[in-house]
Amino acid sequence: MTTATPARAGAGSHPGPAAAPARRGAGRGGGARLAPYLFVLPALALFAAFRLYPVVWSFILSLYRTEGTTQTWTGLGNYERLLNDPLFWKALGNTALILVVQVPVMLALSLGLAVALNSALLRWKPLFRLGFFLPVVTGLVTYGLMMGALLNQDSGAVNWLLQLVGLPEVHWLNDPFWARVSIMLALTWHYTGYNAVIYLARLQSIPAEHHEAAAVDGAGPLRRFWHVTLPGLRPALLLTVVLSTIGTLQLFDEPFIMTGGGPDNATTTIGVYLYQTGFRYFDFGYASAIGYALVLIISLFGLIQVKLAKEED
Repeated sequence: MTTATPARAGAGSHPGPAAAPARRGAGRGGGARLAPYLFVLPALALFAAFRLYPVVWSFILSLYRTEGTTQTWTGLGNYERLLNDPLFWKALGNTALILVVQVPVMLALSLGLAVALNSALLRWKPLFRLGFFLPVVTGLVTYGLMMGALLNQDSGAVNWLLQLVGLPEVHWLNDPFWARVSIMLALTWHYTGYNAVIYLARLQSIPAEHHEAAAVDGAGPLRRFWHVTLPGLRPALLLTVVLSTIGTLQLFDEPFIMTGGGPDNATTTIGVYLYQTGFRYFDFGYASAIGYALVLIISLFGLIQVKLAKEED
């Protein structure tokens, strides 16, 4: 009489049910690692198509000279032309003038406005904050047209009010000096509230105990503002200075809409000159060189401002 012995699982035996999930899990591991890249791939493709490709192609284009419908390799010829172009230097000077005059005035007004909006004595704070921030949400083209209509020499409301109080009318958009002033007024009206909101958010994060301790030590309002408020606002000040500098160097909409760069190129900024070179005279190679020169200028300003801020810290 023979007895059956249980079969042993040897090398040639089939795997049991427990082995199948492990094998399927191993197969899914590669797909799981690739999944994040597949989700990011559409964004990378859009970035490459609409950001990276134009940047690279514009640099290549800056090495060619455009004459009608033909392009001729010129190497660094466009950049040499840039150094000897008086209109480029005039546009750079106009941009620098707006940067030096308008930006400090705007940021000073924003700081004073933020301090006033943060005061405990002010009532209806949300209403005032909304009112000062509303210009920011106005479209650039819309507010440029609006400012141009208000400052029109013949039918503008500003000259009408000046004549109403017995003052002579001003050639806001037809005189080189007043045209620059008009651009600065438009920029100040549009962006003061934006910077004030940034300062206000930072002011509200400064602990009240700091002001109370300074008051106990005998510090007056001005000393508290200088030794407590301004140091607490330093990150916001650096942010607004950098953003305002970059925005002013790229200035295009306001002078293009309000004055067209005139009169006599008095309000032609680098952005306006770049546009005119590329889309009025169709010299895309030289326009690309102007764009890269602007990128270099913005980078240098940004690095200098960040370096100075770190040295102060």
